Amino acid sequence: MSDTPLMRVPTPGEDERSHPPAPDRRLGGTKPRQLSSASDAVVMGSTSAVRQLVPVDRLDSWITDIADVYVIAHMGIPQIDRERWRLTVEGLVEHVLTLDYNELISLPSCEATAVIECFGNPVEPDVPTRRVGNVAWRGVPLSDVLAVAKVQPGADAVWLEGLDSGTFAGVPNDRYLKDLPLDRVLEGDVLLAWQMNGAPLTLEHGFPVRAFVPGYFGTNAVKWLSRIQVASGRPKGLFTTQLYNRQVVVDGAIEHRPVRELDVNSIIVRPKNSSILAPGRHMISGWAWSAWNIARVDVSTDAGVTWTEAQTEPSEHAHAWQRFMLDWLVEESGEYQLACRALDTRGRTQPFQGRNRVHIVNVTVT
Repeated sequence: MSDTPLMRVPTPGEDERSHPPAPDRRLGGTKPRQLSSASDAVVMGSTSAVRQLVPVDRLDSWITDIADVYVIAHMGIPQIDRERWRLTVEGLVEHVLTLDYNELISLPSCEATAVIECFGNPVEPDVPTRRVGNVAWRGVPLSDVLAVAKVQPGADAVWLEGLDSGTFAGVPNDRYLKDLPLDRVLEGDVLLAWQMNGAPLTLEHGFPVRAFVPGYFGTNAVKWLSRIQVASGRPKGLFTTQLYNRQVVVDGAIEHRPVRELDVNSIIVRPKNSSILAPGRHMISGWAWSAWNIARVDVSTDAGVTWTEAQTEPSEHAHAWQRFMLDWLVEESGEYQLACRALDTRGRTQPFQGRNRVHIVNVTVT
């Protein structure tokens, strides 16, 4: 974080909501803030769920093209007026902050190349979806903003509120709300992202600003972000305590824990499913990822009866996917089931059941 303050904060006793920022070229001079409510900045059109699904064989590039990044919007896509949009930081902080778009993107930013993966339908959490991409994100570290706001003692959570609203799973919601552990935010890599792959966010990917949490499922990367609340404890809600939780057994008792860290997972992108191949040599390749680094990837050409370790490229970025490759010599005609199975450095292996089950591709050699 720069030694120069990111933004002016009020002195004790001042009304921090009513003062304009001090002169600071990164914050656009001394223009007074014109605060507006979330309802002033957003219009929800259709509140029907939006799902853009991308076949895995289109994910052959290290950086996923924006057009090939999946889109999930449980309550539709809000139309947001950038000029009236504001991001507020409040709750257990000494200084409430409010930023407009130009102020936010003028702050010191950084880039993170990392996987974004959909956990899947929270109503059917064990169904695999293979919705994933590897994106170059740019944004302002949330920890830097909280350093200016000055988190008060007793805080242990950060609540993120989006501007989308509507009904999901039969439950009406006036906002999309998620929460992160404060300790995770203070690690410094959680971003208030305003760019992906060098371009401003598109509307369906969260314009003007979304959260991005490297190593966490996409459900935590709140789009259309408008409010950040530093708090104690988790908020109760459909997307926090009712859905997107897992049952784990701890000391013989069942606990519900929020869906956060990525599972270990992998996909085959070449050859694509239902390919017809000639006898000879073929390269089996794909991507593997996890909340932690990948230790190895095994590939099977007989539906998991036998496995061969693939060549896995080292990771240059902490939370990006890693390519794996296996040179396959096939001489006999027939039907083949190709499978991949990743193991991460925490010792977690892809299972044969569940949302991150082993990926299988069917090909014909003739």
